[in-house]
Amino acid sequence: MVAVRVGGLLHLDVPIVFDFQGMTDEADLSAEQPGARTPPRLSCADGDGGRTLGDPRPPRARPQEAVGVTTLVGGAELTGLTRRRDFLAANTGRRVAMPGFVLLARPRDDGDAGMRVGFTVTKKIGNAVVRNRMKRRLRALARELLPAGGVPGADHVLIGRAGGVERDFNSLRAEFAKALKKVQR
Repeated sequence: MVAVRVGGLLHLDVPIVFDFQGMTDEADLSAEQPGARTPPRLSCADGDGGRTLGDPRPPRARPQEAVGVTTLVGGAELTGLTRRRDFLAANTGRRVAMPGFVLLARPRDDGDAGMRVGFTVTKKIGNAVVRNRMKRRLRALARELLPAGGVPGADHVLIGRAGGVERDFNSLRAEFAKALKKVQR
């Protein structure tokens, strides 16, 4: 049974009858596989003609890649916060709210003088494009001002606010410098 819409009304229980008796156009197909095919154009599966699997030579020396998110800016080392527990721990420290962002700072008391920084922007701010733009702006602020004005040996977290995307970067810079001074007290 099938539901049929006729003139805006839905009619149910309309039987549809199929007649399979007169179907004779089927072909008799064999299940036999076709003969041998021509070899693939590329000799390797991925097409790389470089080193073979059994090559005894060691790989070429390459420049070392950076591991982690550590940058040396102005003589101070900034490391990125990646774990949720670090963000939650920073939430127990000093909090300075500005129109474009909120700065959280908490001393780690582990004897390490390096500063760590994390960025977070909630979905309330906007879609992914807007959130990523806000994070880029916060990263630029931290890269520029945190090495000179941050608390040594502390975790800093910048939380983006809704007004931060539209604000002028110079006003964000002034607010960040003001927030760092408040955290220093």
